[in-house]
Amino acid sequence: MTNFKEDISHIKAFIFDIDGVLSTQTVALSAEGEPIRTANLRDGFALQLAVKMGYPIAIISGAHNQYLRVRFEGLGINDVYLGASNKTVAYTDFLNKYQLDSAEVLYMGDDIPDVPVMQMVGTPTCPADAAVEVKAIAKYISFYNGGCGCARDVIEQVLKAQNKWLTTNSSFTW
Repeated sequence: MTNFKEDISHIKAFIFDIDGVLSTQTVALSAEGEPIRTANLRDGFALQLAVKMGYPIAIISGAHNQYLRVRFEGLGINDVYLGASNKTVAYTDFLNKYQLDSAEVLYMGDDIPDVPVMQMVGTPTCPADAAVEVKAIAKYISFYNGGCGCARDVIEQVLKAQNKWLTTNSSFTW
């Protein structure tokens, strides 16, 4: 069995869940009963940087709100799968689209709906406050909670392991 540091040197793509990963687990509700999510700006910076560095990134979530698509497409992420009741279907579509092997993909999830994909992906990861069942199968547990920098953590580690962090090719524009 390989370890996390070995695995990340081969990562070619990232996949993230939204609720509990790219936003906190506790959300306010609008007057219409829709969740009002918060996003970590450092996560956003890392996501757009990884896109600019050529990494395919997918967002796979059971959430339906189209404003989420706007947020992630604004960061350059075109593979946004919302309303994904079966995340493995979206995962397989993403792999096929970019001709990726599971060993080349890092997935970050936080709860039970993420487990099937985490069992398929080469490098399963999770935030510090993930469900116990998710932590049990993660190769890496971030020191950061969901919505508090965990995505930045794993992206930064991958880019550093591949000598792509803060290189002349890195763009710092928003």
